[in-house]
Amino acid sequence: MARSILVTGCSSGIGRAACEGLRARGWTVIASARRAEDVAALQAQGFAAVRIDHHDSASIAAGFGEAVALAGGRIDAIFNNAGHGMPGAAEDLPRGALEEVFSSNLFGLHELTTHAIRHMRAQGGGRIVQHSSVVGFTALRWRAAYVASKHALEGLTNTMRIELRGTGIHVAILNTGPVTSGFRDRSMAQFDRWIDAEASPHADFYRVKWTARREAGRDAFELGPEAVVAKLIHALESPRPRRRYYITTPAYVAAVLTRILPDAAQDWIIARL
Repeated sequence: MARSILVTGCSSGIGRAACEGLRARGWTVIASARRAEDVAALQAQGFAAVRIDHHDSASIAAGFGEAVALAGGRIDAIFNNAGHGMPGAAEDLPRGALEEVFSSNLFGLHELTTHAIRHMRAQGGGRIVQHSSVVGFTALRWRAAYVASKHALEGLTNTMRIELRGTGIHVAILNTGPVTSGFRDRSMAQFDRWIDAEASPHADFYRVKWTARREAGRDAFELGPEAVVAKLIHALESPRPRRRYYITTPAYVAAVLTRILPDAAQDWIIARL
C-alpha cells in the first residue's frame, strides 16, 4: 500500500520539489498552498492539493480534513515546509511584523501539527518532519524575526519529540542553509512592507550593502532543492531516521562551531558575515 504524506508550502521551490520527488518514489502526495490559485496550479499538474493558510485556523482544520480524505483516510507523514522570512534588524521590527512571522512559522505550523499528531496516534504511528534552518540553532544579523521563529520551532519540536517517545510517531528536523528557491525574493517583499529603512539607524547598511545583497546571484554554498529532498526521503523512509539533518556546508560548519566555540567567539564570527 502506498504511503501518504501532506506537504505544506508547495507553490514553488523546496515544497514543489518534495512533492515531485516523493510522487516519483510512489508516495501518495497531498500538496498544500496558501493561495487558491496555487492550489489550482498544483491540481492542474496532477497533484491532490488542498488550501492551508497558517494564519487561519479554519483553513488549517478544513485543509487537514480534506487531506485525510484525499489520502484515503490515512496520513502517514507530514512535511512542515511552509513559512516565510522577514529581514531587518531587531530594533526595526514592528510588533505586527514579528507576529506575522510567528503566525506563519510557528503558531499555524503547530496547529496543523497537532491535527496530524491526533490522527497519527489513532492509527498507531507516523512521521513528522519540521523544516527549520541553520538559524534554528545559531544567529544571523539582519534576520531577527526569522531567527527567533526558528529557535522557537526547534524548542517546540525537541520537546514534542521527547513527549512522543513510544507512540510510533517519529519527529525530525531539517536544518537547511542556502538553497535555491523563491524564498529570498518573498522575504524581501516582507522587508519592503514592514521596515522603514530610511528612518533606521541602519539606513546606510540597508541602502548600500543590503541593496547589493538583494541584487546578488547564487550564494557560493547554495544547493538546489534536491539536496533537501534527499534528506527528507531519509527522514521519511529510513527504518532508523535521525532526529536532525544538516543541509549545505554552512549548516554543518555552524553546527560544529556552536558546539566548540564560546558565545563571544561565535558573535565575532557572525558579526563579520
